[in-house]
Amino acid sequence: MKDFRLYAITGEQFHPGRDLIDVMEQAILGGVDIIQLRDKTGSRDEVLAKAQALRALTRKHNVAFIVNDYIDIAMESDADGVHLGQGDLSLAEARKIVGDKMIGISTHAIEEALLAEAQGADYIGVGPVFPTKTKVDVVDPVTVNYVRQVSEQIRIPFVAIGGIKLHNVDEVIAAGATRICAVSEIVGSSNVKETCEAFLRKLERGK
Repeated sequence: MKDFRLYAITGEQFHPGRDLIDVMEQAILGGVDIIQLRDKTGSRDEVLAKAQALRALTRKHNVAFIVNDYIDIAMESDADGVHLGQGDLSLAEARKIVGDKMIGISTHAIEEALLAEAQGADYIGVGPVFPTKTKVDVVDPVTVNYVRQVSEQIRIPFVAIGGIKLHNVDEVIAAGATRICAVSEIVGSSNVKETCEAFLRKLERGK
């Protein structure tokens, strides 16, 4: 878990006409360490079917699989963990359900990051760093200043997220991020594998 570098989240609206599993497999082949299923619009049966298919794919390639929000689907699909927002079930209650599976928490301020760390989160999301249209309920950008705060004060793994592209990721890395998450830049790419490889080269240079 501590060694992951590139985290991809599904976003089917960014690759119309292309199969979800094919796109995410290309991301894995490009070096993605963690796949998260985020589906805010599908029915429960649809989300579960996607979760089961992605679980099979991630097992095939030995990468981690996370489900956003739906703890029941994470458990039923035997995902490696769940990712929760600030308005979701509390970390303590989630831990009672998922046991030793991973729990990630989205954070937008250092107080939230410190609380998540104290409560036993396995990792935190830090963002949105830049403006993003990936989510309809997105908060204002936290900027690279928040990335810098977290890199200085938080000891658990954190992943920078939100509006991160190949043209601005160097700024995020310079602020202390060693793990990056991208959605549209990866899954919306005409060459998903090459885009992932390009992100990893930048992370490697930033060490």
